[in-house]
Amino acid sequence: MQLIGTLFSPYVRRTAIALRRYGVAFEHRSLSPFDDRDAFAQINPVLKAPTLVLDDGQKLIDSGLILDYFESQAKPERRLLPADAPDRAHALRIIGLALAVCEKAAQIAYEQKRRPEDKRYLPLIARSATQVIAACTELEAAMERHPPSVANDRVGLAGITLAASWTFAHLVMPDSVAAASFPRLAGFVRQVEALPVFASVPSSGAIRSWPS
Repeated sequence: MQLIGTLFSPYVRRTAIALRRYGVAFEHRSLSPFDDRDAFAQINPVLKAPTLVLDDGQKLIDSGLILDYFESQAKPERRLLPADAPDRAHALRIIGLALAVCEKAAQIAYEQKRRPEDKRYLPLIARSATQVIAACTELEAAMERHPPSVANDRVGLAGITLAASWTFAHLVMPDSVAAASFPRLAGFVRQVEALPVFASVPSSGAIRSWPS
């Protein structure tokens, strides 16, 4: 099984961390759909990261669909979403807000890093930044009411997605996504990023070895 995509992408990173939490063995191929276009296209001509190549050769794309596939077959002790409906709804709300942070921060990164300066669409950057801050504000309030658990180093999919999203957004827009503005959110992410499974899947660089 192969996971295709660079760990700078929060979508690839949350997938890699969750796969390790599910106990799934995989090889990581750090290919960018931009910088390694030809090599990536040979695996998936749609050029979408993450791409997961299953052992039978089938290819899954979109982190949410990849993780749904493994969540549906995980043993109860390995599942990353609560079974109880109210708790599951809360987890899905956190995930939705965190993915909004991913999406809008990625739009900013594309405009700033992939377009020539004179071609950047500044209104889109400003609108996306406003949406990132709005989502972080909602997440900060959620941290006060019902923060995801870090008990026994077992973070669920909500916590995984939240940490991967915050770390990425902080890299893209450090002045706006800052600990001083969102202290509870930043404090939670600091705890999660210190866990061994997160440290083994850094936001840049290669995946380090990890027991399944």
